[in-house]
Amino acid sequence: MEAPSPAPAQVLLIEDEAGDVELIRWQLLDALHEHFVIHVADSLRAAEVLLAGGGFQPDVVLLDLNLPDSFGPATVERCRAMTEAPIVVLAGLDDPATTSLAIALGADDYLPKGGDSEALRRSIRYAQLRHRRDADARLAATVFAHSREGIIVTDVQGRIVEVNEAFTRITGYTRDEVLGREASLLKSDRHGPEFHAALWQSLLEKGHWYGEVWNRRKSGEVFAELLTVSAVRDARGEIRHFVGLFSDITLQKEHERQLEHIAHYDALTALPNRVLFADRLHQAMARARRGDQRLAVVYIDLDGFKTINDTQGHDAGDQLLMTLAGRMRKVMRDCDTLARLGGDEFVAVLGDLPDADSCRPLVRRLLATVAEPVEVDGHSLQVSGSIGVTLYPQREEVEPDQLLRQADQAMYQAKLAGKDRYHLFDTDHDHDLRSHHESLERIRYGLVRGEFVLYYQPKVNMHSGELIGVEALIRWQHPEQGLLSPDCFLPVIEHHPLGIQLGEWVIEAALGQVAAWQAEGLRVPVSVNIAANHLQRADFAERLYLLLSLHPGITPDMLQLEVLESSALADMNHVAETMATCTRMGVGFSLDDFGTGYSSLSYLKRLPAAELKIDRSFVRDMQHDADDLAILDGVLGLARAFRRRAVAEGVETEAHGELLLRLGCEYAQGYGIARPMPPESLPGWAASWRPPESWTRQRRLGPDAMPLLYATVEHRGWILAIEECLSGERAAPPALDPHECAFGRWLDSVLANPHELGSERLTELDQLHQKVHALAIELLRLHRGDRRDEAHAGLARLNALRDQTLVAMETFLKAL
Repeated sequence: MEAPSPAPAQVLLIEDEAGDVELIRWQLLDALHEHFVIHVADSLRAAEVLLAGGGFQPDVVLLDLNLPDSFGPATVERCRAMTEAPIVVLAGLDDPATTSLAIALGADDYLPKGGDSEALRRSIRYAQLRHRRDADARLAATVFAHSREGIIVTDVQGRIVEVNEAFTRITGYTRDEVLGREASLLKSDRHGPEFHAALWQSLLEKGHWYGEVWNRRKSGEVFAELLTVSAVRDARGEIRHFVGLFSDITLQKEHERQLEHIAHYDALTALPNRVLFADRLHQAMARARRGDQRLAVVYIDLDGFKTINDTQGHDAGDQLLMTLAGRMRKVMRDCDTLARLGGDEFVAVLGDLPDADSCRPLVRRLLATVAEPVEVDGHSLQVSGSIGVTLYPQREEVEPDQLLRQADQAMYQAKLAGKDRYHLFDTDHDHDLRSHHESLERIRYGLVRGEFVLYYQPKVNMHSGELIGVEALIRWQHPEQGLLSPDCFLPVIEHHPLGIQLGEWVIEAALGQVAAWQAEGLRVPVSVNIAANHLQRADFAERLYLLLSLHPGITPDMLQLEVLESSALADMNHVAETMATCTRMGVGFSLDDFGTGYSSLSYLKRLPAAELKIDRSFVRDMQHDADDLAILDGVLGLARAFRRRAVAEGVETEAHGELLLRLGCEYAQGYGIARPMPPESLPGWAASWRPPESWTRQRRLGPDAMPLLYATVEHRGWILAIEECLSGERAAPPALDPHECAFGRWLDSVLANPHELGSERLTELDQLHQKVHALAIELLRLHRGDRRDEAHAGLARLNALRDQTLVAMETFLKAL
């Protein structure tokens, strides 16, 4: 196939002699392999009119110097003002002086009229080439001179051969001061030899380097620059120069430093805040493990600070906090960290401890320091401290936040013991002290004082948006500690009669709330969780009947009792009989956390529970864990087979709901629908809540679509496993052969019989899958080669391919 012919050159011929016009036209059109389009103007004025139209721009101008409206070399200057095209002068006489002047005034070449045709055409070609070269050079020079970024050019030895004006503005060095000197004159002491060695190695191996550098101005001031260095090679590939392009980012770095300080340090005391403390604690724990030493987490609460704040004012309180923070920091070692959590609470990490007792002198010094008087505006202010201490490592591995909770609990024990003292957390004896060591007596006292409240979490039909019920969830409105969740106090009373008393209070309070809502025009059933030992009491049904009789306006079907499946294990016959008695009253039952205990078909057969609640642990990971998806699918199948309503817990996102609806589960609860709320908030929520549009149009998938749905989930799980490998959370990668992963095996099976899904689209999907595996293998190779930043950066491409694959899968799902 022949290459397309080049476009003919547009020639503007400015000539008033008709004979010369014809001669030049003949010379140009006589060419065999070149093509010219000739436009003729008989004067500069005519040429100006032709160019002013805007539709014509010549590639070259052939100019006669003697025209009706212009004469001599000045004609070139006037013509140059009209066009940027190259100008070839055609003169009747070959006068060297005229030639030189014409060239000086802007002509690109000078030829006598009537010369050789090939010479004329060659002159036109060369004039065009020279003009383009000169234009490129002028453009490069303009960019170099006017760039707002500094530019520095060095030879291969690093000696400076050129800089631009922005270089002088940023560094303070003039061009004459740096020419011939080594670029290292700008070096600061912020980078070690290894940094510069790596920079030069990258330049020599890759031909470029990009990053942030701290350099020094002529004034001695250190500044930050964002620098790109590239190698310039000659025709043989040899490096001849290096070009550096840089911008001053000092102000940006200072702003980042200020933001980082705000994000990591307490504004009042300038101590590390909770965020920075968490990082310091994590690092200290790692050092303790490596060095076979111990560390102590010390939780410090000021006794009596609230009284000073209330009586002396917040300014005095702030001054007291700042003074005590400074004093405590002074008595600590350089390897220790002191942070302020907020209010009058501080926390410290004491590291490099050879044994457990080594922390005690340090803690005593802190106690003594806190108790010293502080002079504020002529007043002597004094507080004491209650300190809790926990040690690390422990017999079992613990997380940083767990250490902080242990120290907090120990501090609370010190406060209960009389304040101005410290308490050491004992992992052997204090592990059962949950949520600030609340005792049975304190819980009983809270129940008498009405400190417990119920929050309510809606259960809905995700498809229709109908509110089908609410679950009552107990909270403790603690006067000192705020709103506490059930895991802070229920474990203390799990096997105690007080747990039954609290359970009956929950039933009675929930029934009362149902009555209050009915009075407002909102009729909604409420479900209550029943503890195992409560349900197994011999008089449970009788007591429930008495509680219902206290609310005659409430029909029993407005109450549902949620029973953990493990609750029935102790005495299946008795539990089944009790549930049957309550069911005859009209009270409904739900098997809670179904699938996590000892589920069996006999449970569904013998226990009269109309509802199964699928545990949130299966819902949470079902989008990328095929096993969880299979459990969900199986539980839903059991629910349909036994004619039970299934409610999924833990619906956190819109995507959770979509997948559940595809499995045929319409009923759910979770944060993606509504968080537990106080009772007065429910009517407004019920009136305004609408399900996402994607839920209302979602449908249950048929059996033919289920393998495809599983393949989609398995693909997400495979990508997640790769991410975990790259982040160090997983040692061995998943199957890397595209035909060995679960998704690949499904794809191979449908490719073998593609008539249902379409072979062309399946081929595109297979190609996407191959790309995913190829990219994942490359990222793992980079990670193993200690190029983890590059591997991490490639995750965006991997996730983009994942999303493309999922979009393609979604198209297939909608077609089934």
